[in-house]
Amino acid sequence: MTRVLLSGGSGFIAAHVIDVLLKRGHSVVTTVRSQEKANKIKEAHPSYGKDKLDFAIVEDIAKEGAFDEAVKSSPPFEAVIHTASPFHFNVTDVQKQLLDPAIIGTTGILKSIKKSAPEVKRVVITSSFAALVNPSKGTWPEHTYSEADWSPLTHEEALKDPASGYRASKTFAERAAWEFVEKEKPNFTLATMNPPFVFGPVVHYLNSLNALNTSNQRIAGFVQGKYKDEIPPTGTYLWVDVRDLALGHVKAMEEDKAQGKRFFITAGLFSNKQILEIIRKNFPEYKDQLPSESLEGGDFPKEGVYKFNNSRSKEILGIEFTPFEKSVVDTVKSLKSVGA
Repeated sequence: MTRVLLSGGSGFIAAHVIDVLLKRGHSVVTTVRSQEKANKIKEAHPSYGKDKLDFAIVEDIAKEGAFDEAVKSSPPFEAVIHTASPFHFNVTDVQKQLLDPAIIGTTGILKSIKKSAPEVKRVVITSSFAALVNPSKGTWPEHTYSEADWSPLTHEEALKDPASGYRASKTFAERAAWEFVEKEKPNFTLATMNPPFVFGPVVHYLNSLNALNTSNQRIAGFVQGKYKDEIPPTGTYLWVDVRDLALGHVKAMEEDKAQGKRFFITAGLFSNKQILEIIRKNFPEYKDQLPSESLEGGDFPKEGVYKFNNSRSKEILGIEFTPFEKSVVDTVKSLKSVGA
């Protein structure tokens, strides 16, 4: 058993990380922005007492010293999983709403651990495929993405628009984390998770349709009839199921071989057209909301797309990736339960 601090406990990914940690016998304190969020998580796990699941309120992760109190615990924490980060495109100020919270939130928690939680030996951070991708190369069919890739986005490019700002926030925050470990030589090792689009069931107690994570919004878009007249372009053709990603975070904390490594955790390629076909096949009740079978779009480009290397996640973390159809079907079922 490991005593774990999990940041951002009410997020889509973190909610699944809580489930994996508890099932694997660990003891969790998770940070949330409000007592109301803590109560919701607690109610959803009635069989776990305070010794197994507890909460710390961190209202704003981008404040200096935000995690100073949260990292203190009795018994002391041995590991930290940091998932909290801004992720939304309703942004008017890239610097203030995306870059600062991501970078300050990430380096802030590392500083707090170094200062006040000397027993912590392992830290896992949720980064993103956004920190690997080279947006200027587009579909780049001759390239195979792996942990060796870093996004080349500059600060100037980051400020152009929210999408660039989001990609840059993930890149700069992850770089800052690796630099911190290199320069400060803390007691802990670092591992990062670099997932692309994250699909999979929403945890009922935290979600309403208008608070969906950005990836799942495209599945919801089909069942809500938003794409009836036009199938949107896929954009990023890589995905992972949230349950595999949650397990990946916990295995990266548990496994000796995972320390000091990035993990490009992806199940493979997908297209929006495939999402549509899976929904059409499995959920005839949505027939009237879906585009007609003759409507084109949302497919892979004719020239092909980049390839991927996910061998590190399979070999070191032992992840057996969920098939795409199962992920989409389980997601739609969970969306139905919150009113889609």
